[in-house]
Amino acid sequence: MLIEVSGDILLTGAHAIAHGVAPNDNFHQGLALALREEYPAMYKDFRHYCQQSHPKAGGLWVWAGAKGVRVVGLLTQDEAPSAGAHPGKATTHNVNLALKALRALVQEEAFESLALPRLATGVGGLAWDDVRPLIERHLGDLEIPVYVYTTFRPGVKAKE
Repeated sequence: MLIEVSGDILLTGAHAIAHGVAPNDNFHQGLALALREEYPAMYKDFRHYCQQSHPKAGGLWVWAGAKGVRVVGLLTQDEAPSAGAHPGKATTHNVNLALKALRALVQEEAFESLALPRLATGVGGLAWDDVRPLIERHLGDLEIPVYVYTTFRPGVKAKE
């Protein structure tokens, strides 16, 4: 069940946080940057994974940290064309594939709850009106709470 909330996703009590990134992303902007600052080991593990596996947009990457923290990187954007360049913008095709993979992961690993932002609408450049129906299609009928952080309020814990 989707539950729209307002607050700081880093303060969530959800089982996992999902967010959009690009393969080989440097996590220099948006939620990715906040996650990099909060969990530096996560960023290092992501970079290592990308160097070893060469992932493509439309997939996902899962990280489990200390104290049960779980972060799911949804590969919603195309990889940057060269080192130091900005990644491509997100596409609804990539978001659709990544959300399908996320649903399978949630069910396979029996997540108890999930938090995600307005996926691919910030740095990714997509319109919320295009992304929201995809989230509803893939995650809306899950029998767990799926907290969609529609309004970012720094330092404020959402009413989950």
